[in-house]
Amino acid sequence: MTPDQTGGRSPSQIIRVADLNAKAGRDFLIEPDAQWRARIAEELSILSLRKLRFEGRITAEGSHDWRLDAHLGATVAQECVVTLDPVTTRIDEDVTRRYLSDISELEAGEVEMPEDDTVEALPREIDLAAVMIEALSLALPPFPRKAEAELGEVVVTEPGAAPLRDADLKPFAGLEALRDKLSGDSGDDH
Repeated sequence: MTPDQTGGRSPSQIIRVADLNAKAGRDFLIEPDAQWRARIAEELSILSLRKLRFEGRITAEGSHDWRLDAHLGATVAQECVVTLDPVTTRIDEDVTRRYLSDISELEAGEVEMPEDDTVEALPREIDLAAVMIEALSLALPPFPRKAEAELGEVVVTEPGAAPLRDADLKPFAGLEALRDKLSGDSGDDH
């Protein structure tokens, strides 16, 4: 296989299930080079991926099933959702996948969320790089934010009118004005 056929991955990252030894299992380690990390960062729409390491073991689970247990370590840079400045995050995640040979196929259009999200149908090949990238994408912070970044207050007004502030839009903000009005009106009636 050439790098183009595997997306820059080496053949050792794609494991044929038929080649696995149930008694011995299989250890693996993937540490992508800078060029591959740049392609992964682009694929995941993140600024950069400085470090990435995926290490683990595939072992037999019963007579026909397999289990992948690994650790994912990465250092990623994403845009802050407030300032768009780079935010660096360290990711350390344990990853488990259970490949079961006896999973009933769902009919087309039918969607069911399994209780155990580590379970997948047993494939012919296990693409370790695909598992690594999927685990990384799931571990990324969905709203990265610099520690000192704060959302500013929105102030909206027409010329000559009192500005409308965020606090005024809170559910009970109008009650204060009503209370003030009622207490002011009650003094005029008597």
